Amino acid sequence: MANTKDDGQFKTWKPLAPTLRQRRMTSRKHLHKGGPVRELTIAKRRSGGRNNTGRITCRHRGGGAKRRIRLVDFRRTESGPQQVMRLEYDPGRSAHIALIKHMETGKLSYILAPANLKPGAVVQSFMRLAKREPQNKEAAGAEEQRVSLEVGNCMPLKMVPMGSTIHNIGLHPYGRGQIARSAGTWAQLVYTGPTGLAQIKLMSGEIRRVPVDACATLGQVSNVNHKHEKLGGAGARRRRGWRPVVRGTAMNTHDHPHGGGRGKSKGNKHPRSPWGKPAKGGKTRRKPNTMVVRSRPRR
Repeated sequence: MANTKDDGQFKTWKPLAPTLRQRRMTSRKHLHKGGPVRELTIAKRRSGGRNNTGRITCRHRGGGAKRRIRLVDFRRTESGPQQVMRLEYDPGRSAHIALIKHMETGKLSYILAPANLKPGAVVQSFMRLAKREPQNKEAAGAEEQRVSLEVGNCMPLKMVPMGSTIHNIGLHPYGRGQIARSAGTWAQLVYTGPTGLAQIKLMSGEIRRVPVDACATLGQVSNVNHKHEKLGGAGARRRRGWRPVVRGTAMNTHDHPHGGGRGKSKGNKHPRSPWGKPAKGGKTRRKPNTMVVRSRPRR
């Protein structure tokens, strides 16, 4: 009798151990079963949260299974049709990645896999086409007509229709994508034009300005059900490189602002970090971001 059950959305386990009772992971039946392309990976050297002097600068890090970093192409500068060979699991991110092969040169590369992207599909990048300045307005209009608005295609924001769902959005002209790269994330293009700044609405509700020459990929990032996963036990966290977290109220006075005192009281203090910064919603930014048109709604 099988100890696991996979319904296409989630994989669950028969409770042979207490940690398996609540364990629920997203289905990976459609992903590649083998390893990655070796040439598109590099070794990941870990520091265990220590700096060059050996002191802990990032708490709760250390251990975990060995990994290799997948070299994902966030710039998408290669023009021409590229065929999706397979979808793969990436231990370094929550989203899935897609191995694509250039149909003319045969070059292999990894990209973020959009939702509902299937092996055999053809994706393209129009970043290099947009970088060439047309001679006149008629040539510019002919180039825009050649742009294919299929899921997974990459292009500048000035070529994307307003209201489209996009991801992997850049912050600089013809730079790499930096916004909306996690599993299930997306943004909506509110306004764009031939020059200047475009406006995008993020999942948090924030509206911010981005250069119209910044890259964007059509569609939503894959692995939408990632937010519903449950690891089940502490061992799963340790295998991912996370160490235990100690509550501030369980520490001594000189170790944390919540420490000390009698009983479980934290001294009628507002939630704070070990260094005294406000936690749980307190504002810590000194200078506002001038590119933000409307900040996200606060609870």
